[in-house]
Amino acid sequence: MAYADFDDATGVLPALIILSFIIASSLSVYPLSPSMAALRPMVMVMVLIFWLLFQPRYVGIFSAFAIGIIADLLMDTHLGQQAFAAVMVAMVLKITSIYIRQLNTISAWLIASLGLVVFQVSLWILQLFIQNTFVAQSALSLFMSIISWPLVLLTLRRFAR
Repeated sequence: MAYADFDDATGVLPALIILSFIIASSLSVYPLSPSMAALRPMVMVMVLIFWLLFQPRYVGIFSAFAIGIIADLLMDTHLGQQAFAAVMVAMVLKITSIYIRQLNTISAWLIASLGLVVFQVSLWILQLFIQNTFVAQSALSLFMSIISWPLVLLTLRRFAR
């Protein structure tokens, strides 16, 4: 199904992309109990991966860097850690998109899972080098993000074509 009205309307798709990032950022900082916060999926990264896969002409490496800086500010991490990890994800997705001819639901889920793993491993390596800490509880968030990726895909897919 093609939704050409989003491509033809001036400014509608970029506005939807920005709105999706605003909603994702509010979901990322919504207060939860400490036990539930460990299970919070990485919503900002999942939305970033979605737009990198399905609208690469609007969302690219610079957008990934900007979203990473915003995530650093929202989540009170060292400035640049999530930005670096987001740029790494964008580069990995750009490289893998060269080899993918048809992007169906399963291949999008596998590529998104690869992007989420790259993001989390990059954060772990940066935190280990910079802060000399390793937060193993982030693996739960990674697992929940991989499981909940189809929800993001089903929610945003109608705007992607």
